[in-house]
Amino acid sequence: MTDAQPPTPVPTGGAIVVTGTGTVSVVPDVAELRLGVAVARPTVEAARTEAAAVMDSILAAVAAAGVSSRDVRTTLLSVQPRYDYRDGQAPLLTGYELTNTVDVTIRDSATVADVVDGTLRAGATSMDGLTFRVADPAPAEREARIRAVAAARERADVLAEAAGLTIVGVTDIVEGSAVVPPGPRFKAERMLMAADAATPVEAGSSDVAVTVTVSYRVR
Repeated sequence: MTDAQPPTPVPTGGAIVVTGTGTVSVVPDVAELRLGVAVARPTVEAARTEAAAVMDSILAAVAAAGVSSRDVRTTLLSVQPRYDYRDGQAPLLTGYELTNTVDVTIRDSATVADVVDGTLRAGATSMDGLTFRVADPAPAEREARIRAVAAARERADVLAEAAGLTIVGVTDIVEGSAVVPPGPRFKAERMLMAADAATPVEAGSSDVAVTVTVSYRVR
């Protein structure tokens, strides 16, 4: 009687693991801008009254540029005492500074210059944090995913051909996070308004990038 031999294992083949990145350029259509006013006066009431008047003018300019009130948010409201410090003397209270800051979402990037110029004319004393973004990045992310998978397959095909292998399927796909780089940022110093000219503001473009890691089954 002959002992039975174990069956010969059937080769299952190997795998090629590659990464691919897909990138899509998009033009931002939404802008975020921080505006504010700071007023120093001898009394809190005087500072409050003047700051309120200036902020009312700023908000009116924002509304005149077509920005909805739901896209304006107060992010800072503070009152700080101001002192005069002199050597050998106790600090002398000279007044109070009231600061009022709002964040504005501008959903029509073509009107950013109107908001900038209008609010500077209205008395804004601070302006920064200007960024651009895409309101709905989903279509660009979808296209970036398609391109990422295609890029991965192209790399895998080259490796398989070089190794004399054939790709027969996919075992795993792992996606990294979609990355949308922030748009250009500007400081108030770069947006000084000429008396007879509009402030130039350019949104430029941003890239939506998606990276995938794909495991291909080969034989």
